[in-house]
Amino acid sequence: MSSLKENVRTLRRRMGWSQEELAHAAGLSVGTVRKVEQGGDARVETLHTLARALGTTTSSLFATQSPDPVHASAGDGPKLMELRRALMPPIGLDEVLTEPAQMTELHLIRRDIDDSHSLYHADRYDSVAKKLPGILRAAETAVVLSEEGEARQSAVVTRASAFLLAGKFLTQVRRYDMAYHALSQGIRDARETGHVQVAASGVVGMGWLLLRQDRFDEAEQLAAATAAEVEPRISIASPGQLAVWGELLQRVAAAAMRNNRPDVAREARRMAATAASALGEEHVNFREHWSTFGPVTAEAKAIEDLALIGDARGVLRRADEGPVGRKAVKRFGRPSANNWDRHRLDVAYAHARLGSHQDSMEELNTILRTAPGWLKHQTMARHVMQDILAHRKRTLTQDMRRMAAHLGVAG
Repeated sequence: MSSLKENVRTLRRRMGWSQEELAHAAGLSVGTVRKVEQGGDARVETLHTLARALGTTTSSLFATQSPDPVHASAGDGPKLMELRRALMPPIGLDEVLTEPAQMTELHLIRRDIDDSHSLYHADRYDSVAKKLPGILRAAETAVVLSEEGEARQSAVVTRASAFLLAGKFLTQVRRYDMAYHALSQGIRDARETGHVQVAASGVVGMGWLLLRQDRFDEAEQLAAATAAEVEPRISIASPGQLAVWGELLQRVAAAAMRNNRPDVAREARRMAATAASALGEEHVNFREHWSTFGPVTAEAKAIEDLALIGDARGVLRRADEGPVGRKAVKRFGRPSANNWDRHRLDVAYAHARLGSHQDSMEELNTILRTAPGWLKHQTMARHVMQDILAHRKRTLTQDMRRMAAHLGVAG
């Protein structure tokens, strides 16, 4: 199987280009192209740019290779041990070896799931990590001890919600194998009980996970197929149905844009905007769909596409206008903290690209004040800070040094 460097080199030669000509077409430095073709590390954003210049999908550049060794200090250690035990207990020939748990009423488990969603969106990830093992064990016990019929159906769908919460948290903190296990189990539970909307919400989460792993083809195909299956009649659809459909279309667009399929992305964004317009405001119900969805979220994600292709001026032109403008947000409602912070991170990126380092820092510092835990897990934030450090000609400010330390970026 060809490696990344060989794929880039082969496609460049098919175009009849030198490294200098590819660099010019992609808007990159010759050194960056040379580094990629020599097997050096490259940002996914750089690969998007190369794919566009070479007229191919980003996925076609990727290759399966042996991963770098993991150092002991890079692992989780004991941090997620209790969550691992609850989510992935050892399995033997006869039964799962689980610790005994007391029966908890389903409404109390659902209350804990709701509370944990609130903690998650309040950037309190440590608290979520502490609550999840108990929630998962209680949900599992409820399924095992429930009688057949409606009681078991209710227990299984509650367990599905617990798994999806775990998948959301684990994707956010980049524990992708654990997240996949949780999401797949949640989707299966929801399908078993006939709760199509809960299962589709799980697919939204699976699409996010696949995007995080740069599996763009699979993310697009999965989200598109599911969106087609659950597409509602807009005139009679419930808010939850519209939100799930819109969220799935957002995943289609995000995957297509990252995979150099802009026409597919634009159509998916148009359909997502239709769903958002039908809602008329930001809607949130974590029992029905993945996150907050509505006109503000749809516009913020469309602006994210501009950031992805490096259109910094386009990002800033739309960043405070239309549905994401201050008056519109007041009218439509604020999106989830994660989606809004991601939008402002795109604004910070745009300022950094245009050399407005102080404006970029103001955006980063605003996020730091409200969501320090979320910010620490954002690769984009590190890229922005690295760009600021690389191009800053004057002495770094105290804010810049503090931000670099928070993000683990060397000055």
